[in-house]
Amino acid sequence: MSPRFSAECAILFLATLLALAFKAKAGSIVVYWGQDGREGTLTDTCASGKYGIVNIAFLSVFGNGKKPQVNLAGHCDPSSNGCQRVSTGIHNCQNQGIKVMLSIGGGSGGYTLTSPDEARGVAEYLWNNFLSGNSNSRPLGDAILDGIDFDIEGGERHYAVLASRLSELSRGGRKVYLTAAPQCPFPDNWLDKALQTGLFDYVWIQFYNNPQCEYNTNNPQSFKDSWNKWTSSIPARKFFVGLPASRAAANNGFVTTDVLKSQVLPFVQGSPKYGGVMLWNKYSDDQSGYSSRIRDSV
Repeated sequence: MSPRFSAECAILFLATLLALAFKAKAGSIVVYWGQDGREGTLTDTCASGKYGIVNIAFLSVFGNGKKPQVNLAGHCDPSSNGCQRVSTGIHNCQNQGIKVMLSIGGGSGGYTLTSPDEARGVAEYLWNNFLSGNSNSRPLGDAILDGIDFDIEGGERHYAVLASRLSELSRGGRKVYLTAAPQCPFPDNWLDKALQTGLFDYVWIQFYNNPQCEYNTNNPQSFKDSWNKWTSSIPARKFFVGLPASRAAANNGFVTTDVLKSQVLPFVQGSPKYGGVMLWNKYSDDQSGYSSRIRDSV
């Protein structure tokens, strides 16, 4: 073997190692879409090339005997089946390899689960109307979503039963991803039992509107302690840093893109369970350009 050939092999080997190392730490940007009619269509959101997962927000009414109902703000009117056209956007996103989830809950407080039986009933409704089941009145049309996101901020605590039933329904068929958006104080007041089941794939922790654990350049340790607690205590596959996409998107917890890239990401990317960054929400990201400035670093 000539010296030149050996040198070329060594360079190729090093380049391969670097590529693998980059791939190992590479994460995705997750965004919530659906709560502002000014944010563009779901198709446009995915065509931007910025996001790996899109959460459709929200199924904001369920439980306590109520008929489940989606609320996509200014995008469409579910009462007239107007949201069925969102199916086109879901298909377009999935054809690009982007996962699309239905987020249940949100901050409205119009939901609860009064019993384990009701939790199982809501799971079956989700399965038949948004996942691989069958229904004549699918609110978002014929598209089969990739999973269910739990953005739970109230109600009775029967979400472990809901998650378990969704997992049971999907056995032997198409994978149903389960994700969650707990508040950063550990353990989460509403989702702890559900998250302890080990059924959740991705957890995007809301490091905002919670001063005791959000990132603060004057006291970064509280954030680091929270991140370490979450990633070591909850048996999920990947964890994401949840942030507001602009100062206006939350009361507090906004992290500038420079600080995120220079201080936050170098720390969280050291975890083998690092998954990326979650942003609230698409309209705020449009206004700030946040994801465009971080996507090469995530």
